[in-house]
Parts: sequence; structure tokens; C-alpha cells
Amino acid sequence: MLRNVIFAASAGTYDVMRFVRALSRLEGVRLLGVFRRLNDELRQVCHDVALVDDATSVDDLTSAVTLLTRKHGRAHRIVGINEVLMVQLAQVRERFGVPGTSVRAATLFREKAAMKDALRAAGLPVARHALVASEREAFAFAEDVGLELVLKPPAGVGAKSTYRVQSGDELRETLRAMRPSAQRPVLLEEMLRGTEHSFETLTVGGVPRVFSFSNYLPGPLEVVENPWMQWVCLLPREVSGPTFDRARVAGVAAIRALGLDDGMTHMEWFARPDGSIAIGEIAQRPPGPQLCQMTGLVNDVDIYRAWARAVVDGVLDAPWTRRYAAATAWLRGVGKGRVSAIRGVREAYQVLAPHLVEARLPEVGKPKHEGYEGDGYVVVRHERTDSAKALIRAAIETIRVQYE
Repeated sequence: MLRNVIFAASAGTYDVMRFVRALSRLEGVRLLGVFRRLNDELRQVCHDVALVDDATSVDDLTSAVTLLTRKHGRAHRIVGINEVLMVQLAQVRERFGVPGTSVRAATLFREKAAMKDALRAAGLPVARHALVASEREAFAFAEDVGLELVLKPPAGVGAKSTYRVQSGDELRETLRAMRPSAQRPVLLEEMLRGTEHSFETLTVGGVPRVFSFSNYLPGPLEVVENPWMQWVCLLPREVSGPTFDRARVAGVAAIRALGLDDGMTHMEWFARPDGSIAIGEIAQRPPGPQLCQMTGLVNDVDIYRAWARAVVDGVLDAPWTRRYAAATAWLRGVGKGRVSAIRGVREAYQVLAPHLVEARLPEVGKPKHEGYEGDGYVVVRHERTDSAKALIRAAIETIRVQYE
């Protein structure tokens, strides 16, 4: 008997389709979709699709699932990968009695202040923080913590709408732009110092079974603040030693404290100069597209199938053995406007091949993307960490993006 698995997202983007295809290939699965927009591949891969006006609306999602279950029978699982959908999907699962991450756990992962409160209550090292609804509350927090702070939305994603302030004037100016209120509070955190990393896990039955680490070179917020920088994420082959051990222990404890059953997590953390570590935040979803891809590459596993098996079958698809290093550079240049030219591509290819895994070059004519992930990317893999670093350095030093 086929099991009905419902996958929800706004659109079948290039990266979303990696997960959709993995679900469609599972044995005994009838894949059903809930999307705002439909494309040809979704029509081919999904047995049936219900369209919604707003994929983040619980009511729209409920109506779509109701339609699909009337046509095809009860849902076995209702899943997705986008952080902005995690709480809504949990609420829909609860309405239909479908197993999966609970509303409580999904909310703790999504709401950053509640997350940090839960982690601190579990004895885990996190940044001091406060939700503030006014300038007065913000300055009261700054008086206790100091005036090197990060301001962000309580349920933000990545470094979007995230600001660093280092003086009273900067704090006041940023608050005026963000306009905190009781209805729309702003999350203030102490600025963590040190090298920034991530910790990924695949959790099955509430137990993190396998894990992976990455190094951010530099952190996303620093890249946002410095338009000349190109962000690099490196997954070293070697992930042993006291610092990684501390992060692993903290990451596993964080997942247990927040209550995840099955799925992937993505935790950002800092290694402080004194050797201690601190958790930035943790998300109940696969990491960003290339980081997810690299997690599979370094461990030589099909990461998308591994995720699908965890959330649908509650099974660990394979043991992970760290066999490679991998790195991604997100390409961007200095300036504003639209992409006018990409230089050095042929020269870069001669250096990177045969270790080049994937490249998506900036598209001429497209407006510059203002985020830290730039206008394109290059992914490489090598057996040696130092060689992977040298390859990705060659990529960012050789490829030049121009705007007009």
C-alpha cells in the first residue's frame, strides 16, 4: 500500500527540487505537493499537487491537505525544508493527527528568544539576549551587557535584517529603522567573538545519529557589512579535537532540549579565543543549499535521500564517514546595479577541474543580490583540506563579477 507523503513549499526551485526528487524515489511513497507555483518537473515528479495562494498560511495549507487527503487517503507524513514553514507544518500535522515534529518543538526552534531561553535553561552556552519593544528596554539591556550588540527579528532567517551596533548612537539609529513595538519586538543579543562554524546533524527517534561541521570564512554578518568580501564555507576533512568535541556535545544537548524527533538540524556556533564555545542559534531544517550539498559530499552520502529516509521512514540511511573536504565560494563583486560581465571563468576552470563539483555563475543582466550569498557560487571537493582551501581561494581570486 502506498504511503501518502505531502511536501509543502512556495515553489519548486532548483534547490527545493533536490529534496522533492529524493522523496519521490522512496519505496512505497505516493508524493503529493502543496505549492504556490507549479512547474513542469513538479507535474512529472508529484502524483498530485494542490495550489495555494500563501504557502505560509496555516489555513491555506490545511485546505490543501484536506483536498489531497480526500482524493488519496490519509497522509503518512507532511514535510518541508523551509524555515518559515516549520511551525505551520507542525500545526497542520497536529490538525490531521500526522506524526512529526511537534508544534512546541517547531516553535522553540523558530522563535529565537524562546530557543535561547530553553538552551540556557538546559545549561548550554548561548549569547545573552532580550526581546525589546522600546528604545528604553533596549538601552536597559545594553547597560547590562555592553554596547556591542546584534539586533535581529525574533524569527529571522540567516543574516537577513540583522545589524551590529557598537555605540549608543548606532543603537538608537537602528532601533528607529526597525521600530520595535509590543506587537513586533526586536531581539537583542550580545555580540559573540571568535571563529564562526556550523554543526549539522541527522536525528532519528530523538537521537542525533550522525553529524558534520563547517567553518565560515568569515561569518555571514561580516560579509554583509563588507561588500568587497566573498563568503566561503569550508567543510574540513578533520573534525576532531577539543573545540569540535565541545560543539558536538552542546549541539546534541541542544537538539534534545528542544525536542526534535526526526530530521536535520543546522546549528551556528562560535569558538571563542579562550577555547570555549557558544551557540548562536539552531534551526530544525537542512542547512542552506550548498552547505547541505557539501555535507553529503564530504561524507560521500546522498544527503537528500538521507533526509527523506529520516523524515518519512524514521531510519538512518547510512553511516557517515568523513572522506573528503569541500568548500563553496559565493561569488559577488564590488559595486551596484546589474551584472554586466563575469571575468576569469575559463582560467578558474583550468585550475579547479577535476575537483569542481558544481558552479552556478552570475547571470548577466540580473540585479545584484545584496545578501551574503552573492550572485552565484562554486563548489569544490578534495581529499585534503589544505587543497580544498587552495582551490576555493583560486576561485575567488580568479573569477570577477562586474556590475553596471
